[in-house]
Amino acid sequence: MAEFKGFKQRKYIKILRTIKGLAPKYQSMTDEELRAQTEKFRQRLQKGETLAQILPEAYATAIEADRRILGMAPYDVQVLGAIVLFHGNVAEMKTGEGKTLTATMALYLMGLTGPGNFLVTANEYLAWRDAEEVGKVYRWLGLSVAVGVQRNAYDKEVDRSAVYKSDIVYTTHSGLGFDYLLDNLATEVEKQYLQGFNFVVIDELDAILLDMAQIPLIISGAPTLQFNLYHLADKFVKSLTEEVDYEISEDKQQVWFTEEGIAHASRYFGLPEILSEENQVHYRHLVLALKANYVQEVGRHYVVEEDEIFLLDEMNGRKMVGTKLQGGMHQAIEAKEEVMITLETKSMGSITYQNLFKMFRVLSGMTGTAYTDVVEIRDTYDIDVVPIPTHRPIKRKDHKSIIYLSNKAKMLSSLELVKKAVAAERPVLIATGSVTKSRLYSLILLNNRIPHSLLNATTATAAKEKRIVHQAGQRGAVTVATAMAGRGTDIKLDDFSRENGGLMVVGTESMTSDRIDNQLRGRAGRQGEPGDSYFYTSLEDKVVVESSPEWVRKFRKNLENKPDDEVATQEGLLNKKKFQRLIEKSQKNKKNQDVNSRKTTLEFDDVISVLRERVYATRNKVLIGTPTYFREVILKSYKHTTENFVAERKNRNVFEFSDFILNNLDYGFDQSRLDGFDKMSVKALRKLLDDIITEKDQQLLENFPHIDQGYMYQRFIILKSLDQLWIDLADALVQLKTVVQSRTFGQQRPLHEFEKEANRYFTECMERLWIDITRNMLLSELFINRDGSVDIELP
Repeated sequence: MAEFKGFKQRKYIKILRTIKGLAPKYQSMTDEELRAQTEKFRQRLQKGETLAQILPEAYATAIEADRRILGMAPYDVQVLGAIVLFHGNVAEMKTGEGKTLTATMALYLMGLTGPGNFLVTANEYLAWRDAEEVGKVYRWLGLSVAVGVQRNAYDKEVDRSAVYKSDIVYTTHSGLGFDYLLDNLATEVEKQYLQGFNFVVIDELDAILLDMAQIPLIISGAPTLQFNLYHLADKFVKSLTEEVDYEISEDKQQVWFTEEGIAHASRYFGLPEILSEENQVHYRHLVLALKANYVQEVGRHYVVEEDEIFLLDEMNGRKMVGTKLQGGMHQAIEAKEEVMITLETKSMGSITYQNLFKMFRVLSGMTGTAYTDVVEIRDTYDIDVVPIPTHRPIKRKDHKSIIYLSNKAKMLSSLELVKKAVAAERPVLIATGSVTKSRLYSLILLNNRIPHSLLNATTATAAKEKRIVHQAGQRGAVTVATAMAGRGTDIKLDDFSRENGGLMVVGTESMTSDRIDNQLRGRAGRQGEPGDSYFYTSLEDKVVVESSPEWVRKFRKNLENKPDDEVATQEGLLNKKKFQRLIEKSQKNKKNQDVNSRKTTLEFDDVISVLRERVYATRNKVLIGTPTYFREVILKSYKHTTENFVAERKNRNVFEFSDFILNNLDYGFDQSRLDGFDKMSVKALRKLLDDIITEKDQQLLENFPHIDQGYMYQRFIILKSLDQLWIDLADALVQLKTVVQSRTFGQQRPLHEFEKEANRYFTECMERLWIDITRNMLLSELFINRDGSVDIELP
């Protein structure tokens, strides 16, 4: 255990020693005896033993099964990582340390409790690969394992019922999230497939819970009312002048109209009160167009392919197929890029990854780099990051960053290093921060006749990506790629490369955080292999431009018109500690900005989450309700509907009263029943409405061939009314968030505004729910089929 001398979690070392001490016992067992341990463990759990008590024996069993079935026995560091996972923490394990095998021990132990245990990966390919590689171990030991996503888009849909009954499920973050949202749209308990959120291991946890935290999962429904304002707003915004009509925050993540810009918009559109509630739709489109043009960058945030916008995963540069920005932002980008504008749809349900994974009883994960963000992870998710020692000492040499004044000088200098590596036939991985930069560097290599592979969102399928990454460590290979987190395939060296310095990683810019820089460095030097990492940065790097002090901009500007020899002299001074600290401080500033942004996203979603949980809880109560409960809800809705309407009788005439009845209670209402309306008392009017409702209600229920169908009809009506309430509310909240966030610079607190308005919306929707239930109940059309089944057409 000498190799764990610096490891602080001594309690985990003690558990590791216990597991190692049990190894001979389980190695001596026959296959039948080893497989029989699963049932014995389950019986012990049923009798009251805890998972912690049986952990050493269960882990020893899984280790021996790994050895027999996979031919791989986990190293001590992998066992240590598995212990960290069980205790609900993040195991920081460097690239190549075998995270797939590490997860088998924790998942086997938790799988003994039955369904509700997940390993979440970045994409479908990895979910299937890992499930197939290690799933045979779980099955051999008597546990069930399934994959929760399709392998390919053209495969048949997965059997969600079978998947979620399995003890262990391999899936993706989005697959799990969408299935959760779908469960809460089900009209029958039998179609809610998730069996609870017991235990999850998230691979590349920092990429999912930090970098993707602000992208909500959204199930969209029917198109919302489409206004022809996207092109108009885009044309107007493109004509604006910075610092006059609009201003941008230092981190380039927020943009807002100045008073002059708002006045300009009012004149342009002929709307004197453009900030008024009646002009909210116009203003929202202007805000969206402003953000689309001056915050969202093509090649960094999205790409345009075949007349379509694809968002990019910032961590690995992949296209996020099927994911769209909400609230009209996607359509605003489409207008900006002059592609066909897709329909803006209403949200039927949404949730952020933050709130999704916080529902798990035990949340854990693995990644190569998370300790730099330990404070945020601890504060947000109440879990800790535990760095796991490497199996072999790291031999990779991380060289000090080389800083230049301009991007051009930086690129040319890095090219000279690449040429030397190519001459020595040493494999090189060139990392860029965006699709645009990867294409640029690829062109530079082509102009210098250097063969290479290009890996970015526009070039790689999962299969091609695997092949490129797998070959990146071969003799003479040159690979240009966007960020490398979550690729799922290690870069393995051939013998020549291993003996000649190993993989050389060349970072061509300072990334948005030191965590991403470390992920790139970690691609070299896996499992004690040799390697080098070099980072070339400049004062024109995005993170420096957006997050550095004002003096840096002035410093660059002062050198713009100076002779080349004087600029070269200045560039020689850039590698002083002052500029090294500048890069670090710029990354730190950007990181703080990102942390604050994620915190704000979580705060907004927490408000939505409270409302979502109230609606979902009510929905679940209806799903398991009794006929008596359904009837109580229906009668309560009738009462609310009549009382609320009659209470405002003084403001209504006979035509409004008649219109209310025809549109909400009875299409065939006999108008003569309103003769003498002006002389009717409130009591008489209420009785008239009650009579109409009672007659229509009895007539409708008598049409069902069987009484049970009447009960199911009432349940169906309540659920559909609730769903429509949530769809309208969720859609309104999306629009509201867009508007209130633009109030930041009007001396108002956006979160406070959002919370106040969201609660008002919710109250109004709940009041409307009663009349919606009444209308749907009384005005739906029933079609009785020959077999006795009933089709329902809502009004």
